[in-house]
Amino acid sequence: MSSVLIIGAGGVGRVVTHKCAQLPEVFSEICLASRTKSKCDQIAGEIQEKTGRAIQTAAVDADNVPELVELINRIKPRMVVNVALPYQDLTIMDACLETGVHYLDTANYEPLDEAKFEYKWQWAYRERFEEAGLMALLGSGFDPGVTNVFTAHMLKHHFDQIDYVDIMDCNGGDHGYAFATNFNPEINIREVTANGRYYENGEWVETKPMEFHHTFTFEQVGEKKMYLLYHEEMESLSKNIPGVKRMRFWMTFGDAYLKHLEVFRNIGLDSIEPIMFEGREIVPIQFLKVLLPDPATLGPRTVGKTNIGVIAKGRKDGKPVSRYVYNICDHQACYKETNAQAVSYTTGVPAMIGAMLMMTGEWMRPGVWNMEEFDPDPFMAALNKYGLPWTDIETDIDIDSLPG
Repeated sequence: MSSVLIIGAGGVGRVVTHKCAQLPEVFSEICLASRTKSKCDQIAGEIQEKTGRAIQTAAVDADNVPELVELINRIKPRMVVNVALPYQDLTIMDACLETGVHYLDTANYEPLDEAKFEYKWQWAYRERFEEAGLMALLGSGFDPGVTNVFTAHMLKHHFDQIDYVDIMDCNGGDHGYAFATNFNPEINIREVTANGRYYENGEWVETKPMEFHHTFTFEQVGEKKMYLLYHEEMESLSKNIPGVKRMRFWMTFGDAYLKHLEVFRNIGLDSIEPIMFEGREIVPIQFLKVLLPDPATLGPRTVGKTNIGVIAKGRKDGKPVSRYVYNICDHQACYKETNAQAVSYTTGVPAMIGAMLMMTGEWMRPGVWNMEEFDPDPFMAALNKYGLPWTDIETDIDIDSLPG
């Protein structure tokens, strides 16, 4: 039996569970667990209705290692798919080591009390997973995840040397709210309001938030302003793509979104520092999260498309090469299939694919690994098969020559 335990019942957890349920030949038993069991039960009901499959559900506190261990020992999965909060990566990894099961996540660890995300905490687990004969696959979402695989695919098939990488994430969806985030508001706002960084000539160059931007025309979405941010896939790609000279990440934002963020920052609502309110301690950004729409509820009302891709420039057989690989995803089509919008879908499908490749043994190697460290071909084939078809073309796009 190939049993999987999925931890996290937000929008991404919903997609992962739906997609795993569509593949009984790979995922013969599924358990969905979350702090709030009623959310799991709702998703289980959706899946029963759509596929006829019954899945198990459970309540678990992902911050509590003994509680996680008890659940894993009871369910006896072959692997855990972690789509809970990034703050909980290490406790779930600890539980996997203690119980002898494989691990996968979609976002790297982030301390609760520090607005900083990087792989060092999880890379430190490499020897323990190797010695235990277990595998941990990090960042099997879209970005990170698919963008890593896109880059590895281009290096394998189109380049001898990649010199420049630009990752571009465009969400052209419209949910009708004055302000809402498409994934966990706390994580999203911390990520966007942090200083930017890009990799150049072996060093990280820091920028102010939203300091650099260009206007780009995304296929099936249109003209959008994209802003330079730091994003975690660059940390591993800069190590694993030999000789890369520069790597940047761009994300689109509308003017109304940025205006709201500016106000939140000006009045301190984006702060992670606790304050006293009526005799009790609260964290402003956690209070803001309660006021904002739950991303898991955006599916029915979100229309439009996402376009996420990678432009790479380098050389093949001594000649200059420039390629662009991208995926376009429709919010309403995703909702029709999985009751979730495209931002959740584009993260959840790759999580299922990563788990599938681990389950089938195509990607199975003891240790802690990033996506680009495996053969990209089976993953790229699975993207086409399971809902995220991609386009791979030559391009003459020069981002630095685009208008600001």
